[in-house]
Amino acid sequence: MENLKAYIESGVLELYVLGDLSPQEALQVQELASQHQEIRNELAAIEDALEKYAMQNAVQPAAFVETKLFEKLGIGADEETEPVLIPSLPQETKIVQLENHSGKVKTLRYALVACIALLLMSTAALFITYSKLTDAHDQIASLNLDKQKFAGVVSKLEYSNQGLNNLVQMNESKEWATIKMKGQAISPQAKMNVYWNKKNKNVLINYLAMDLPKADAQHEYQLWAMVNGKPVSLGVFGKTDSTSKEALLKMQAIQDAQAFAVTLEPMGGSANPTMEKLTVMGGV
Repeated sequence: MENLKAYIESGVLELYVLGDLSPQEALQVQELASQHQEIRNELAAIEDALEKYAMQNAVQPAAFVETKLFEKLGIGADEETEPVLIPSLPQETKIVQLENHSGKVKTLRYALVACIALLLMSTAALFITYSKLTDAHDQIASLNLDKQKFAGVVSKLEYSNQGLNNLVQMNESKEWATIKMKGQAISPQAKMNVYWNKKNKNVLINYLAMDLPKADAQHEYQLWAMVNGKPVSLGVFGKTDSTSKEALLKMQAIQDAQAFAVTLEPMGGSANPTMEKLTVMGGV
């Protein structure tokens, strides 16, 4: 047995596999292999190792090698070789058992229905909320409009009350002279009062004590004082529907006057009265 182990480790078997032994030495290896299983196993292991080494270190041959090889074998490069059919072994059909997901599908279906129902409820709630907000907005807008109207009425009442109080005070005062002016040819129904203070010579007009035709956007009224037959401008004032916060409007003071008159003039007034537009006039 020791001699057999030494023989295996001597390297003779490797040379046999490589084909480097003489015919006599190769015959001796074959005889020993037929007698001993260990040698046969070692030869198989050497062949397997050499095959693996060859596969790992294989080099791709050049293209012309194939042509020359076919020429040596007497086979044309264009000839088709008959394919070798290798019968396939029947494979056992593998049956994969599918899990039963019916319970999960049913749960997901219920969840989907619940989500859709929640979405519909949320949409309805949003619509109702939006409708209520719209109604509230309309109510607030209506209240603001009513508030503005009420404020306008109150302002007008305060305006009228102030004008009436001023009229009463000036009529009761001995310092104020009331000059009543009557309508002229272009507006016979027109009328207006001028209040002239005899002491300080101030001149006031009261919008509540006038009834003049409405002027257009290009004209306004101008007050005149007749002094020794000559007209003196006391200033311009707005329309009879003036939006001034004060019912009374102070005009320019005049020291002496025999009469007062109002004409319709272009915006900004005129240096001399337009007699064709004489609206009202009254003597002191």
